[in-house]
Amino acid sequence: QVQLVESGGGLVQAGGSLRLSCAASGSILSINTMDWYRQAPGKQRDLVAGSTSGGSTNYADSVKGRFTISRDNAKNTVYLQMNSLKPEDTAVYYCYVTGTYYSGTNNARTYSPFGTWGQGTQVTVSS
Repeated sequence: QVQLVESGGGLVQAGGSLRLSCAASGSILSINTMDWYRQAPGKQRDLVAGSTSGGSTNYADSVKGRFTISRDNAKNTVYLQMNSLKPEDTAVYYCYVTGTYYSGTNNARTYSPFGTWGQGTQVTVSS
C-alpha cells in the first residue's frame, strides 16, 4: 500500500557530496518518521539520520556536521545531503518511513500503521 523510491546514490571521491532522495507514494494518510539507514558489507544496518513529523532530527555521531536530513512533507519525500564524504561512508543507504495508510472504500475505510523500507541505493566513496 506504500512504496518508497530512492535515488541519488553513486560513486564520488573523498571530500565530495551526494544528495539522496526517497519519495513515498500510495494510500498514505499520514507520515510520522522518515529515516536513513546504511549497511556496509558484512555489517549491520545502522541508523544514519532520522526525522519526525514535528521537525526533530537526530544523527549518528559519525555523520554529525557532515550530513543533513530534510523532508518535503507536501511531496512525502525525505532527503539526505551528504558532504565531506569519507571512504568509510561507503554503504547501501536505505530510507525507512513510518506512518498510517488507509484501505477500503470511502464508506468502509480502515486505517493501519506502516513501516516500509526503500530498495536501497549504493554510495561508494573512493579515497
